[in-house]
Formats: sequence, structure tokens, C-alpha cells
Amino acid sequence: MTHIFHRNPALTLPVAVRGEGCYLIDAQGRRYFDGSGGAAVSCLGHAHPRVIAAMKQQMETLEYAHTSFFSSEPAEQLASLLAEHSPANLGNVYFLSGGSEAMETALKMARQYHVENGQPQRDHFISRRQSYHGNTLGALAIGGNLPRRKLYEPLLMQTTQVAPCFAFRYRLAGETDADYVERLGQELEDSLLELGPQRVAAFVAETVVGATSGAVAPVPGYLARMRDICDRHGVLLILDEVMCGIGRTGTYHAFEQENVVPDLLVLAKGLGGGFQPIGAVMASDRVVQTISAGSGSFQHGHTYVGHPLACAAALAVQEEIIGQDLCAKVRSSGELLGRLLDERFANHPNVADIRGRGLFRAIELVQDRDGNQPFAPQLRLHAKIKQTAQDLGLLCYPGGGTIDGINGDHVLLAPPYNSTPEQLAFAADTLAVALDECLDTRPFQQQKKA
Repeated sequence: MTHIFHRNPALTLPVAVRGEGCYLIDAQGRRYFDGSGGAAVSCLGHAHPRVIAAMKQQMETLEYAHTSFFSSEPAEQLASLLAEHSPANLGNVYFLSGGSEAMETALKMARQYHVENGQPQRDHFISRRQSYHGNTLGALAIGGNLPRRKLYEPLLMQTTQVAPCFAFRYRLAGETDADYVERLGQELEDSLLELGPQRVAAFVAETVVGATSGAVAPVPGYLARMRDICDRHGVLLILDEVMCGIGRTGTYHAFEQENVVPDLLVLAKGLGGGFQPIGAVMASDRVVQTISAGSGSFQHGHTYVGHPLACAAALAVQEEIIGQDLCAKVRSSGELLGRLLDERFANHPNVADIRGRGLFRAIELVQDRDGNQPFAPQLRLHAKIKQTAQDLGLLCYPGGGTIDGINGDHVLLAPPYNSTPEQLAFAADTLAVALDECLDTRPFQQQKKA
């Protein structure tokens, strides 16, 4: 009997009772390798002694102080560290309690910037299909995850969505990277002109797409092209690195690999590693200076902004990532994980694509590799793989609607940065076993023969 209103009340979930390095242990003593870090959250695994020690020390010193009265030492130190490891003009930090709050904050910040800048007509946002930016109403409105949006469509503000940069599915035959980038850039330009470029506040994109399509990295030059279009039309660029940022793809910020700097950067999962709820917006000098020189205050806030314990935990996580040079480890471990996935799936008849960067990898599944034909969505292959893998001791992060919000299945791996080669091999091997066990069941055999 439970009094929790679980996400899916029909399921009986195991009870996690302990974390131990890269493993979670349930009440029955079963151990699970956290191959997805939850949802790409647990970048240092669980029960990290340095982070736990920092949290204990902070709890004994100051657990909470409201930011309308005080700042706090851990918040100041964390903001300084983030600024030090980011581009010089992106050194202004606003702390929140998670990714959705952070995205809502970025949208409000963009809106207020334009109002303070004498352009109150800029009230519209452009984002991309097959994206995900959070579950609150503003974040859902700019997101392109159809299953999560559908129920709440009547409540969402109007936005414009353009095509994703998803080369495997949407690049035309014979189209080069440069041609593909030009076509996507023209679509954004056309959308701006149709709306009236003086109406658009910001263009929003995940640097590397996470949950909706599974570790989809942009083709070379794409984000630089979007940055150029935004600049020419006075539109802010908001990059969502809630899932792919703070080391996950092998650099501290994922945008470092794209030769761009956003006006607003949204962070969360890899910021605090799951030890406490925390998110952040990093804002450019021009955004902050415009607001400061105008009304003088940001018209936004939450009770737990800059929470001292959350900031102390995140500070310890960041000091570990930087002090142990874990971005370099993510790059080398990511190469290993990529090779392991290639060895197991490159010739698999039902794996169409193996993709990702660093320790942010995914496989996309098909019933017919020759035509990249997906399985019927009602079969929910991704969900069955998740459960089978969990039964085998692996936690992975699957998704359906990979291609267009309805069709397609993928499975995402995002293991802790301190995973060993043996643990990564276990993840790849176990995922392969789970996939084949699911495909051997009757409904999938029938569809493959159909």
C-alpha cells in the first residue's frame, strides 16, 4: 500500500534504499548499475563522500536564507566558479530548483530584456520540433515533445516551431552538411520574417537533444548559423543544456564544441548531480546590464532561489568535476562507450543509428533496417526494454516518438562520469541482451515478419 500518487499508479516500483558509487540498491538487496544517471542527473554516481561532507558541513552552518534578505557563501562561490569556467560575457548566474524552473526563468529574462530595451512587442518564441525543455507550462509551450504537450495544449502560450537538426531522419538524400544547415537556417529566417522579426524574443534549442529523440548532436555549423540569424534580427539565443551540459558531452558546456556562445544558458542536471534539486540560468552581460540600467530588478523569483544547501552540494560536485578533470575522462570513456555500442549494435538488424557525444549515447531501433522503418508505436518497445534491462540490473532511459512524436523508439545511456570500463561494458552488454529478449517475444516477431 502506498499513499504516493506515483507517475503511473498501476506500476509497483521497487524501493531504492541506498546509493553506492555507480549503483542503486533496492529494499530486496538487488543492485542496479545506474547507466542513465536517472535522467542524466547522477554525474558522480551516488553517496559521493566529498559531496556528502560538504552538505553536512553546510547543514550545520546555514540551511536556508531567503534571497530577498540575504545572499549566501555557497551561492556566491558557486556562481563565481561557474563564471570562471564560462565565456567572459556569460558570467551572471541565477539559481533555481531545477531545469523547468530555469527554463521558465530564461523565458522571462528574455522577455524583460526586450521590454527594458524599448521593444515590448517582442513577445514570441521560436523553438524546434522534437525538443524538450521542461514540464511547466511555459517550458512545455516551447517544447516539441508531443506526448507531453498533448493534454495541456489548451493551456499553452502560442509559439512557433521549426524543424530539428536531426540529420539521420531529416537530411535529404545527397544533401551535404552545409546544404542541410542552409535549409534549416532559411526555415528559421522565413519564420522570423513571417512573424515579423521585431516580434520574436528568442530562439530556443537544446545544444544536444536529450530525451525526445535521444542524444542527437547538431551537424557542424548549425548552431553558428542560428546564432548569426538571431544576431541579425535582434533575437536572443537560449541554449538548453539541462541534460547535455556540465561535462556530459565531454566539455564543460556542450556549446563549446559548436563555436557559439548563447545569450542565456539553462543548466540543471549535471550542475548538482542529484544531491540536491538545483538549476541555473547563466545570462550574458548585455541582458543583465540592460535590466539593471532599466527598471533595476528582475521581475521574477521563487522561494528556494539560491538555496544554500543546494548550492553547497552543487559547488562540491563542480569542484570534483573540475579538480579531477572529469571532462577529459568523459571524452575518453565516451569514446570507449561508443566503441562498445558499435561492437554490439553496428550490425544489429534492428538498430538503425548509434549516436551521441561523451557519456551521452543512444541507439535508435527499427523493425526494418533497410528502410529504417520503426516498430508500431503501440508495441512500446522502448518501455519493454527499460523494464527488461532493469530486471537484468541496468538502468537506462528510453523514449518513444523519437522520429515525429508518435513513431520511433530509442534508448539513451548517460552513466556517471566515474564509471569504470567494466561498468560501461556491462551497460552495453546488458542493453544488447535486453533488446534481443524483447525482440524475441511474439508481437515483435510478428511485426518483423509482416
